[in-house]
Amino acid sequence: MGEKGADGLSARQLLSRIRKRVSHPATVREVMRALGLPRSERTTLRRRLTQLVEVGELVRIRGNRYGLADRMDLVVGRLVANPRGFGFVTPDASERATQDVYVSGGNLGGAMHGDRVTVRVERVAGRLEGRIIRVLERAAETLPGRYETDGSGVGYVVAFDPRLTMDLQVPADADGGARSGDVVIAQIERWPTPTRNPVGRVVEVLGRLEDPGVDTRLVIRKYDLEDEDDPAAVDEAQRLGERVRPRDRRGRLDLREALTVTIDGESARDFDDALTIERLENGHHWLGVHIADVSHYVRPGSALDAAAYRRATSVYFPERALHMFPASLATGLCSLNPGVDRLAHSCFMEVDARGRVLKSELHDTVIHSDHRLTYTEVDAILTARDDATRRRYEGVMPLLKMLQVVARWLHANRARRGSIDFDLKATRLVLDETGVVEDIVAADRNVAHRIVEACMLAANETVARTLEAAKMPALYRVHAAPDPAKVEEFEAFVGTLGHGLGAPADRVRPRHFQQLVRALRGTRAERAVAVLMLRTMQKARYEPVNRGHFGLASKSYTHFTSPIRRYPDLVVHRLLRELRRGAPETGRADELADTLSEVGRHTSDMERRAEEAERELVHWKKVRFMVDRVGETFSGYVIAATGFGLFVELLDPVVEGLVHISSMADDYYHFDETQLALRGESTGKRYRVGDEVEVRVVQVDTVRRRIDLGLTEILQAETSGPSTSRPRSRPVRGARPDGGGRRPRRRGRR
Repeated sequence: MGEKGADGLSARQLLSRIRKRVSHPATVREVMRALGLPRSERTTLRRRLTQLVEVGELVRIRGNRYGLADRMDLVVGRLVANPRGFGFVTPDASERATQDVYVSGGNLGGAMHGDRVTVRVERVAGRLEGRIIRVLERAAETLPGRYETDGSGVGYVVAFDPRLTMDLQVPADADGGARSGDVVIAQIERWPTPTRNPVGRVVEVLGRLEDPGVDTRLVIRKYDLEDEDDPAAVDEAQRLGERVRPRDRRGRLDLREALTVTIDGESARDFDDALTIERLENGHHWLGVHIADVSHYVRPGSALDAAAYRRATSVYFPERALHMFPASLATGLCSLNPGVDRLAHSCFMEVDARGRVLKSELHDTVIHSDHRLTYTEVDAILTARDDATRRRYEGVMPLLKMLQVVARWLHANRARRGSIDFDLKATRLVLDETGVVEDIVAADRNVAHRIVEACMLAANETVARTLEAAKMPALYRVHAAPDPAKVEEFEAFVGTLGHGLGAPADRVRPRHFQQLVRALRGTRAERAVAVLMLRTMQKARYEPVNRGHFGLASKSYTHFTSPIRRYPDLVVHRLLRELRRGAPETGRADELADTLSEVGRHTSDMERRAEEAERELVHWKKVRFMVDRVGETFSGYVIAATGFGLFVELLDPVVEGLVHISSMADDYYHFDETQLALRGESTGKRYRVGDEVEVRVVQVDTVRRRIDLGLTEILQAETSGPSTSRPRSRPVRGARPDGGGRRPRRRGRR
């Protein structure tokens, strides 16, 4: 047919031809005939078809026929299970479907939370509903949990993740020496089916839950994170040496004489961004954002590259970090440490007084950082105007003042176009030497944080626009517009507060959310509404197709500024370098498009996993911190209302707990879905999202990681006199008495 055979086709090209020429689910022979491929290509074609099945683009059905997933009402994505036994499949970034697919407990098959699955859409009635027909990729092969034995001595592991609702059975000779109550890691050796629990063996005993460090090790194992560097990668990093070699500087723009600073947190050890700035004759500023050139040292196919790709991101826990690269690279050769030469990828931008980037240049450079500044020091210089700090950094003050001016310009420009600026209170855990939380303190953003943020956002946008203008295959940071259905729910609630977005749900823009954030700033409902607004938004992810960034109100955005800790940034650096050698030919462009799609999916998944792990460990440590505060009273805000109670975030310390509806014994309370409130049947008393309340810590459960709170006005009323005339509160229909709606665990067949 005068076209390339299967061996010369990329997976993307093969899929495209199947879409055009194969009109029904077909066998290998029928596909070959439709595409005009000779018999000699049969083995290669079968291999490519298998690859497309593995990524979910094709599905193999009865009769060894291959069909297009989207034409068979099939959706590929990740299963997010619910403790009550059902789940939702979130479509992959490459899927045409954007709505989650609901899967009832009876239709989960043998899938477990986090698995990548194929789901058949069987019903569309307001929401998509379906049945999982295949598990494409297991989320993990191990299960962290608590080892227990029943009355007959049979062992089983209870998963710490409530979304894994089936216990794992452990044969008598496979307990690994674990005792009842031990925290263990079990290897899954037989996957579950609709009628049978998983079976496995204990491969590691971590200790008792209260032992120092067990919580961190448990979270690492639970999320299947690599906590040891790959020996081959370590060896490769060490062979690179500690200093920039003369030959590495050849052909690079030499910026070692320019005044250069890094600005990071006090505890930071890897510095991947540095700043320079100068005032131009026309009143504009020439801003330089210099990013560690990791791509010069980490080449595709190397051990360092393979290890970094698996991790995809660094993970930061309160007491330790899991770095994407070995320390000799992350905190050594590729870290922009002060007083040493370092290779960088530099983005220069001419910024005017309206915060517009009028001109930009990208260069391979060599820099020499003059000062390692902290956020606290910069704030002391620019805001507190501390004399001692100003004298110490007298030579840097003009640079910092120019950076502050430009950051204001850039921020104002983003605000004009509608960028949403959430200012949610952050917290920092103060730990002792064993990893136990001693205090929880506010970690407010200061002027230094805003300077660095503004400069990095501008560089990321500039790089994205450069790649797009050159029609270079790229990896974008995409944040899609929110689902109109979720926007309608959000609008209904803020309407009860006397506010609104001012636009139809399907035509809402970032500026509408921005205006609402401004209107609520300083009010008691501000934080609760901001949290709910974040839940209304889609999750940002990496994609090879530029769909813009809704939250930033940006048409083009990517991640360029952190290649030491994020793999997508490393990929973008490589693409820029390849672009400077000339735009890729068609074959290379197709190859890149195929590769970037998978890179985007993998790195998005790993980023989400890292965020969940970080969040869970912080919550766990906060729960343990509250153990000694049972009986104490705190002020807080209602941040969520459900059929089984109120979630309250305390003001100080910033910790979240649950006021279960069963503790609200002064009335029968019912959930008002529109107002996100619990309303008393007799008293008319209402508790809704955003309300300030006073609560008492009633109980702290470190195993289930839950803090039970009680509303003090109700608790005091209960103890102040007879309560026989007061009705007990009752859960609304569908709520469960355990607060989390978790059904009894299935022990399965033995």
